[in-house]
Amino acid sequence: MNAQLQTQTDPKADKDWWRGAVIYQIYPRSYQDSNGDGIGDLNGITARLPYVASLGVDAIWISPFFTSPMKDFGYDVSDYCDVDPMFGSLSDFDVMVDTAHKLGIRVMIDLVLSHTSDQHPWFAQSRASRDNPKADWYVWADPKPDGNPPNNWLSIFGGPAWQWDARREQYYLHNFLTEQPDLNFHNPDVQDALLNVVRFWLDRGVDGFRLDTINFYVHDQQLRDNPPLPVDQRDASIAPRVNPYNHQLHLYDKNRPENLDFLARFRAVLDEYDATTAVGEVGDAQKGLEIMGEYTAGDERVHMCYSFEFLSGTQPDAARIADVMERVDTVVPDGWACWAFSNHDVVRHASRWELTPSAQKAFATLMMCLRGSVCIYQGEELGLPEADVPFEDLQDPYGIEFWPEFKGRDGCRTPMVWEQSNQNGGFSTGTPWLPVSHAHLGHAVAVQEDDPGALLHHYRKAIHFRATHPALVKGTHDKVKATGSVVHFTRSHEGEEVFVAVNMSGEPAVMEMPAGTWQQIGQELGSATAAPDGKLHLGPWQPALARRQA
Repeated sequence: MNAQLQTQTDPKADKDWWRGAVIYQIYPRSYQDSNGDGIGDLNGITARLPYVASLGVDAIWISPFFTSPMKDFGYDVSDYCDVDPMFGSLSDFDVMVDTAHKLGIRVMIDLVLSHTSDQHPWFAQSRASRDNPKADWYVWADPKPDGNPPNNWLSIFGGPAWQWDARREQYYLHNFLTEQPDLNFHNPDVQDALLNVVRFWLDRGVDGFRLDTINFYVHDQQLRDNPPLPVDQRDASIAPRVNPYNHQLHLYDKNRPENLDFLARFRAVLDEYDATTAVGEVGDAQKGLEIMGEYTAGDERVHMCYSFEFLSGTQPDAARIADVMERVDTVVPDGWACWAFSNHDVVRHASRWELTPSAQKAFATLMMCLRGSVCIYQGEELGLPEADVPFEDLQDPYGIEFWPEFKGRDGCRTPMVWEQSNQNGGFSTGTPWLPVSHAHLGHAVAVQEDDPGALLHHYRKAIHFRATHPALVKGTHDKVKATGSVVHFTRSHEGEEVFVAVNMSGEPAVMEMPAGTWQQIGQELGSATAAPDGKLHLGPWQPALARRQA
């Protein structure tokens, strides 16, 4: 493939392109339907890549499109090395990658390595007997003498993490749905098979991976019980508060130290290819940043991770942002974070934090200035609110299980809106798999393209602003501080210094400009100018951006 030659064997390629990159997440079921069946597909993504390129992002991350029975909408894989027919074919994938590369966009795909579908041939063989060649490829355990599961581990989707199988008269582990049995990473043959999957896609031209539930790969071989978690320490940012999963300290069902050995093997495969990368999803509310530090330390693990600090329900104010960044400096000293405010698993942050349009612009500006890489989720750049999906239209098993206290993830997964002229928002000529929210139509791409003040244009400006200042892409930062409602810091790289202050409230704020001679930048983002006395007078949600050359 020409694109593969351009991106993987070009000696001039920036191997650290991922550091400070802006990555645009595409949920393929909901981006663009090209054949009228109501489900987005790879050809639809290809058709919309010029729009993605117009945002100025460095890469796309595509959520799973592999062959799957779709119990968890692609996160239950039955064939790692093929495309599910609803999304197209391998040749469609090749065209998409080639098109993206020609537009200067790198392609990352979502690898779900911790578990497969129960329809995967590996599991079909594993469950057939206790002595076949793949008998130990999944996590099997005998019942307790009274017939109960081997320990107290819980599924993140509710209930025990163990499912009885009559064929083997044993339980198998599933951290998610019962249809998603966990692979046994203590078996080197399993690791080898998964690393072959990694090579398959790298050989096909992908530039990297998003690793689903990266801290769930390895389980405790002794199957020890998890201890209870005190009530005052329970956090609903990983599972809804009504889920008993929050009642345990997850010491033994995930976060195991042996995971680092597999990540070293995984990184060694990536390093066989030029300019590739991986970002891991750390699914843990209790010690997410510490795991990020462990998993991204040095050059023998993954390049970057994201955790759930800014994906929670609590709107981060200046003090919270400063606290998170200080903790990153402490526990991720030589690693790299990847920040996100929204994704396909959480309520869209415009609704989750009840943000005004001005507040959404302030958060976008801040994100593009923080040290780390960035993931933005499709529709975030349009300011889409969470869609209200009626129970009868729900598809997400998570929401169906915990309705109405938790409505699931469908509200953030509804189709992308491209135009206002029809009820499907230009997504499909058929009936969409989830209804298009009527409230979204006014936010459509075509509507915002014609409005110079629209959020879409602000995202483009903020992404471009980041890209034109190396200090914001790869630079260090001094201590991130909070002065009242203002979060502020300085980024530095190869002689460039950029000062960033953002008023994270709807009230005016005043602070001192740091000493020195600074030039105002970022006027296109509404940057404030320092007064003659050196004070910054910031309006509600206003940034102040300045630069000095050493």
